[in-house]
Amino acid sequence: MIVPFAAGGTSDVIARVVAEEMAKSLGQPIVIENIAGAGGSTALTRAARAEADGYTIAIGNAGTSAATYTIYPKLPFTPESFVPIAVVAKTFGIVALRKDFPAKNLQDFIAYAKKNPGKVNLGHAGVGSSNFLICKSFVQAAGIDVTLVGYRGAAPALTDAIGGQIDGVCDAAASVSQAIDDKLVKGLVVGSTVRLATLPDLPTSSEAGLPEFEAQGWNGLFAPKGTPPAIIARLNAAAKTAVEGETVKKRFHDLSTVAPDANEHASEVLGQLVTRDVEKYKKLLEDKK
Repeated sequence: MIVPFAAGGTSDVIARVVAEEMAKSLGQPIVIENIAGAGGSTALTRAARAEADGYTIAIGNAGTSAATYTIYPKLPFTPESFVPIAVVAKTFGIVALRKDFPAKNLQDFIAYAKKNPGKVNLGHAGVGSSNFLICKSFVQAAGIDVTLVGYRGAAPALTDAIGGQIDGVCDAAASVSQAIDDKLVKGLVVGSTVRLATLPDLPTSSEAGLPEFEAQGWNGLFAPKGTPPAIIARLNAAAKTAVEGETVKKRFHDLSTVAPDANEHASEVLGQLVTRDVEKYKKLLEDKK
């Protein structure tokens, strides 16, 4: 299973949790391979060129599998280069700040950023990642000018925020919630309609006064084009069994992540999400040029 980011980030953590349980259904281990770079496109180029035999699959998200086509228009692959297998997780975007940042809440932060245009910097997992999209959605909703700093994954960005090298991060709850809980960084807002059970004190975007900020994402598994339908069906069944099991549900709860609903397991659902988000992020990213 190819993971398009460095170890320790959201996609990596979710991939490892799901792969371990899928391996039980498939009767063989699933080896995780982290390939960072170019917002995930280096990894997905490799996945697109792999043998279509079901032995190489990749985990993707709205960044790597939808927004990337707007950000990198000359990619050696298209959405049609992949066959969707299954949605495996739904994620929630959070903006968190270094613990000594001079803002107590979201409105303080927006006021500070407006007084200091371009001076605040927020880290993300690389242009094209889902964390980059969290940043773009947040900045656009807040109407602020901040500097976005790309890393080779969520983990190194968070490390720099903890160390005070950058002002904050845009990240998924799966990889940043523990650091917030441990008070290594301070949570500012979650781009969700409901508070997270693991971070009950973190306000939603509506509660914080910025309802326009919406950052609910997904992770899905993909195989190279041409992979036989019978193999896709077997992988889909293994993924469904994995995410419905208590082991994954408990781990996801700890990660502030949720499994797909009962009506979201079919491979077609993932295909529809890709189609929807290619268009959604094309509009969002038009101001990037």
